[in-house]
Amino acid sequence: MKTKMRTVLWCLLGLCSLVIIGCGKKADESKPISEVKAEAEKMNATDLRTTAMSYKEAIESKGKEVEKLAAKLKEIPVAEILGKEAKAIKAEVDTINKSVSALKERLQIYIDKLKEKGGDLSGLQI
Repeated sequence: MKTKMRTVLWCLLGLCSLVIIGCGKKADESKPISEVKAEAEKMNATDLRTTAMSYKEAIESKGKEVEKLAAKLKEIPVAEILGKEAKAIKAEVDTINKSVSALKERLQIYIDKLKEKGGDLSGLQI
């Protein structure tokens, strides 16, 4: 009886992990553009939309990170705005912005291919 209960609990834990973490494709800002184009060429409209949504979600998530950092930056007194803490926050914002640019570039490839295949573009705008 205990073994069955443990098995059921482990299965539930695994299922919950998949729901929380996700099992779909993840947005990859470091994937070479040529590879993204080749991958998009092989995808059907459903896969293109799913991948595009993952990129959109990653971009939105990074936008929230930038908002949090901007709030931290506003809390820093004017006299310390050129200090180490402010510089570190600004550097982090710059890094995130570069990441967002890379994600947007890759997202656009999937959107263009989806448009070409006549797929549903609703909800993909940023």
